[in-house]
Amino acid sequence: MPVNDNDAPEAGVSFVMPVLNERAYLEHAINSVLAQELTVPAELVLALGPSTDGTTELAQRLAAGDARIRLVDNPAAHIPVGLNAAIRASRYATIIRVDAHSELAPGYAARALETLERTGAANVGGVMHADGRAPFQRAVARLYNSPVGLGGGAYHGGTHEGEAESAYLGVMRRAVLDEVGLFDETIRRGEDWELNLRIRQAGHLVWFDPSLSVTYWPRESWLRLARQFRATGAWRGELVRRFGRRNGIRFFAPPALVVLVVIAVLVGLLQMTGVLTGLLSIVISAVVYLPLLAYLLLVIAVACLPGGGGARQRLWTLLVLPTMHLSWGLGFLGGVLRGARDTVDASRLGTRNTPLP
Repeated sequence: MPVNDNDAPEAGVSFVMPVLNERAYLEHAINSVLAQELTVPAELVLALGPSTDGTTELAQRLAAGDARIRLVDNPAAHIPVGLNAAIRASRYATIIRVDAHSELAPGYAARALETLERTGAANVGGVMHADGRAPFQRAVARLYNSPVGLGGGAYHGGTHEGEAESAYLGVMRRAVLDEVGLFDETIRRGEDWELNLRIRQAGHLVWFDPSLSVTYWPRESWLRLARQFRATGAWRGELVRRFGRRNGIRFFAPPALVVLVVIAVLVGLLQMTGVLTGLLSIVISAVVYLPLLAYLLLVIAVACLPGGGGARQRLWTLLVLPTMHLSWGLGFLGGVLRGARDTVDASRLGTRNTPLP
């Protein structure tokens, strides 16, 4: 049974966007959506969480000035809840997920519709191209775009079109969403991966098209970044609990790094207190410390490589890369051992962002 009031959604495009404390980014994100040139009707449905930075008032003002913008409430503030509320309120047969922290490239929607038609896919996604303004955000963006930073998923820089495990944001057939049951509202992060798993299990195709590009603006401070990655890691750990080996092997690298660091600290303490000595100490040191030394050299190499920006950006890279890995890994271990429970992305709560130029 369809989840909206229409038995057959009209031909057209419904952009859906969950929004919480995004005043600095929202208008740019909305403008990139409304600027999309399409030959079919389009609308933008914003799911408004309980923002504290003036985002709701801005959204209301923008909606009053453009009939294509529609507003729904998302009092729970959770992303999948907001997405489902926006989808249920939507009118058209194609759903395009957009993010208030991102901007669509010109022609994105038209190209995505062509790819859906050409491939017969149920969901199409492209490349997430991270960008930044200040040295810290540029350092984060560079690592987002690097296989070393986020593990080399196709949407972080893939160049070959083809079948995919998941899709960044996603351009989806409404009929398939109705069939598989929309987003799982018990999953706070990684909800897109889980949805695409169900889409593929239902026999439909998920497709990656590198010609589709979305600009993403990362978190602007170290603490917000650490909170974001810890929450994301916790929910990936929860997904491992639920779906086991369906999760890719790359997800286990950050928690392995965390475990190695903990072991190294314990070994160091045993050596300092004289409990661990002799040949055994040398062997264990080689096994534990050499991989950490290799990781340290990797971090330094990434910071020093061409394209690393100015001195401040390179210095931030030295801190940002291990922060991403260790925060994600700590969250993952907690998620695997006890479940993600009510873990939320605290980096989205009560924020004050610098406006985009």
